[in-house]
Parts: sequence; structure tokens; C-alpha cells
Amino acid sequence: MMYRRIRDLREDADLTQKNLGEILHCSQRIYSNYERGDVDIPTQTLIQIAKFHGTSVDYLLGLTDQKKPYPKKKSKE
Repeated sequence: MMYRRIRDLREDADLTQKNLGEILHCSQRIYSNYERGDVDIPTQTLIQIAKFHGTSVDYLLGLTDQKKPYPKKKSKE
């Protein structure tokens, strides 16, 4: 499910794998491997993908169907 969601979000944004690879500072081939599920996506990269698409990691992982990200954590002063 996760791999389909990251592909669908990329396609909805009219981006190529190369475009998103450049945004994530990886090659098109590495990004393609992520979308196919051939390699595990590093946690930091998963966070970057969620932030870029304005969604949550939980949505990407299929733990929720809510695309809207969680409210930002308030900083302690």
C-alpha cells in the first residue's frame, strides 16, 4: 500500500521519478526502487516525502486514510 501511495502522490503532483529523486537528493533509480518496494525507504526520506506532499508518514504507511497531516507540535518555551 505504501508504495502505491507514494507513486500516486508523485503522479498527482505531475512529477517524474527523476524530479522527486532530485528533491530527495537521490537518483531516479533509487527513487524507482522505493516506489517498487525493492528497497526499504529510510525513515528520514519517508519524512521528507510526507512533508513534501503535505501529508503524514502514517498516511504513507497505510495506517490512516486521512491525507491531512497532524497539527505541528508546539515548542516548549
